[in-house]
Amino acid sequence: MGKQATEMLKGVLEGIVLAILSVRPAYGYEITARLRDQGFADIAEGTIYALLVRVEQRDLVDVEKVPSEKGPPRKVYTLNARGRDQLDEFWRNWSFLAERIEQLHEGDK
Repeated sequence: MGKQATEMLKGVLEGIVLAILSVRPAYGYEITARLRDQGFADIAEGTIYALLVRVEQRDLVDVEKVPSEKGPPRKVYTLNARGRDQLDEFWRNWSFLAERIEQLHEGDK
């Protein structure tokens, strides 16, 4: 991923993570693996863990510590009602921006 794509991703990564959690609860490494499966190979685990700390502090997720077969318990994140509201707002903003960008792109042809 190029520098421009990386910068663009930073602006929408929270919404992407909330969208992943809207499907089912997950822990940090699992979220990173899902992102990599979707083609976001350059995302560092540390980036995701820092983002998860922020969404937890903003009360967008519920957190449950679940025993792990290896090492300390895992923090499993579940999207809560406030997080769903935030995700809904993200999709509204995304739709607005995507439509405007597409109009600009089509006007450029």
